[in-house]
Amino acid sequence: MIKSCIMNKSHFVYMILTEGNTFYCGYTDNVEKRFIEHYMGKGAKYTKAFKPVRVVYSKEFSTKSEALKEEYRIKHKLTHKQKIKLISSYDESILIN
Repeated sequence: MIKSCIMNKSHFVYMILTEGNTFYCGYTDNVEKRFIEHYMGKGAKYTKAFKPVRVVYSKEFSTKSEALKEEYRIKHKLTHKQKIKLISSYDESILIN
């Protein structure tokens, strides 16, 4: 029983919009819990300096490896404009300048 629960674990890449109109990208197995950690100042060093506003993007993966590869791509390969485009494709109601 425990083994099957572990095998069904979800892995997420998420982006948070910060008060400075910047993005923080990370990996987690629970987006809501991780956002609260960031908001409470217990997340990453970056979100201590730039207060999180809301989660603007998340994508689920079946393996941790896939999620971490996507996190790397978003963090290191995408420009700010490309991140906005990715977020907009996730939720068209999000407009960020």
